[in-house]
Amino acid sequence: MRVIIAGCGRVGSTLAVQLVTEGHDVRLIDRLPRTRRHLPDTFPGRFHEGNAYSRVVLDAAGIEHADAFVAVTSGDNSNIVSARTAKETYRVPIVLARIHDPRRADIYRDLGIPTIASVRWTVHQIHQMLLHRHLTPELAFGNGETLLIRSELPAYLTGRLLTEFDVDGEIRVVEVTRAGRSLVPSHSTPAEVGDLVTFAVAATALGRLRGFLDKELGA
Repeated sequence: MRVIIAGCGRVGSTLAVQLVTEGHDVRLIDRLPRTRRHLPDTFPGRFHEGNAYSRVVLDAAGIEHADAFVAVTSGDNSNIVSARTAKETYRVPIVLARIHDPRRADIYRDLGIPTIASVRWTVHQIHQMLLHRHLTPELAFGNGETLLIRSELPAYLTGRLLTEFDVDGEIRVVEVTRAGRSLVPSHSTPAEVGDLVTFAVAATALGRLRGFLDKELGA
């Protein structure tokens, strides 16, 4: 993926190094050139000085071809504006943002932008959400340890009991939307074609859930 990260502080630089190690194309934006010192001398990604909501800077970073945009600057206002610009102006497929004031979470939610609040979980959470792009959380609880994920079940699971999808302490089916109507599944509720299922999932189990849902494709 091509990932643009706004903010080259501890979180942004750590995430950038992890992503380039995995072979991704990473571009960093920060208004302070000195933040580049957080990156190793051998860092292969690009660094752009400027505000991450500036279209000139974003264009220089190649946002028109970006697969993901991550806003992790030190200011909530900057993160909101840059994330919204990436999502609404450039139509970047994946847009994630960090918030420092949890009371602002509703602003991001109304914009359809998933957020991460905890310093401890930020890098891991963003990394998981980037890799599991079709499992974008609807809601996050606590410091992001538990997520609500909605996904249409693949056809190969049709007829299976929904309770079979539960993994103790990691994954649980909590709701199903079927033919436009929502229901809480019972122990005997089978999966049907077109079911949109809501999973409560531990952030550390996103990879397991993705593998489960991608099994039909041999992923």
